Amino acid sequence: MEHNFWHSKWQNNEIGFHEPTGNPFLVKYADVILNTSPALPPRIFVPLCGKTRDIAWLLSQQCQVIGAELSEIAIQQLFEELGVIPIIREFAHGKVYQKDTLTVFVGDIFTLTKNDIGPISAVYDRAALVALPEALRAQYTQHIVALTQCAPQLIVSFEYDQNAMPGPPFSVSEDTVTALYREHYKVECIEHSNLEGGLKGKVNANNLVFTLTPNKTLDRK
Repeated sequence: MEHNFWHSKWQNNEIGFHEPTGNPFLVKYADVILNTSPALPPRIFVPLCGKTRDIAWLLSQQCQVIGAELSEIAIQQLFEELGVIPIIREFAHGKVYQKDTLTVFVGDIFTLTKNDIGPISAVYDRAALVALPEALRAQYTQHIVALTQCAPQLIVSFEYDQNAMPGPPFSVSEDTVTALYREHYKVECIEHSNLEGGLKGKVNANNLVFTLTPNKTLDRK
């Protein structure tokens, strides 16, 4: 998926993938990522975050939120909708928007390092894995493992007939998630339910929610 594709989506306000009221599965299964470490507050990484309302909810739970997003337009809108004015600074690979307990990195997630984002207690992936075509998924998952030092994850996905509709969001099945992450995590599907109204109202689909528990913790030094 080329960068220009996502830049054009935000520039043209073609953001049907954005959930204006946040994701109910985050609230339902929040304990998976909020109670992963005795360290307080939790530091939650949200990859390819867009301007998701889930960030506002996580902040309301006294989390520190670290996001990564390609589109600066999305990040600007995120802070505007939160009603706060960020401090904007440069870092090695682009810009960082920061205010209080929210930090969002602008640019290609693959350029981020663990030193950029600091220690992460858990990852919340609602729209990252399903946004990536098959050719990029292995690279992405290995990068997330290295970037977050194998932090526990909560992943929200969709499963549907990919031949019936092109992505994104793409269909990412339980077998796919397991194959991508089993080297480093125990993968458990904790929700498999019908997506009411189908995906984009065009194709029957199921909601899938996964917990990823690390087999071992990587060296965080």
